[in-house]
Amino acid sequence: MAEAMGQEESHNEEMDLARIHELCVIFMKECPSGALHLHELKKIFGVSSSSVEESLFIETIFNSFDTNKDNTLDFLEYVAALHLILRGNLEDRLKWSFKMYDNDGNGRLDRTEVKRLPHGALDKHLDIISMTPSQICDRIFELVDQNNDGEITLLEFMEGAQKDEWVMNLLKLDVNATGWVIQNCGRLQSAT
Repeated sequence: MAEAMGQEESHNEEMDLARIHELCVIFMKECPSGALHLHELKKIFGVSSSSVEESLFIETIFNSFDTNKDNTLDFLEYVAALHLILRGNLEDRLKWSFKMYDNDGNGRLDRTEVKRLPHGALDKHLDIISMTPSQICDRIFELVDQNNDGEITLLEFMEGAQKDEWVMNLLKLDVNATGWVIQNCGRLQSAT
């Protein structure tokens, strides 16, 4: 059985590497200049402007990987994004999720930032359909804000996510990102 699991992990790793390769080829084809703009990334993943949730999701991903803040992703930023989403470990993914939510970059999440979590795509995985953004926010703060100061630090975020499954599933946006990239990669293959 361990051998079968090892083969399955190896197969998944090969699939992830194949997806990354495919997405890199698409980047080179779509962006010969080497600079990928947000509207081009939306085009690569077939995100229409009418889908508010997907637009917000791809914009958040784009902004979190635009490390030099020049409003484009260069090839290295793009590859780093794909590797983290498809192959990163839990700690790196949680740090990335935190960075994505920390809109003002001050190293702390306040209630406004937590309420803006793009959770719509997670509804089918979590029992949050009947909850308002304020209720979700209150529950996250109750479970994660250890010192009750109204802000969540990276340490609180990491510890809170790892000790509570509901919080982990909600905060670990990268899991959703992985599924979303794989699903849209499939869409891309059928379109090319």
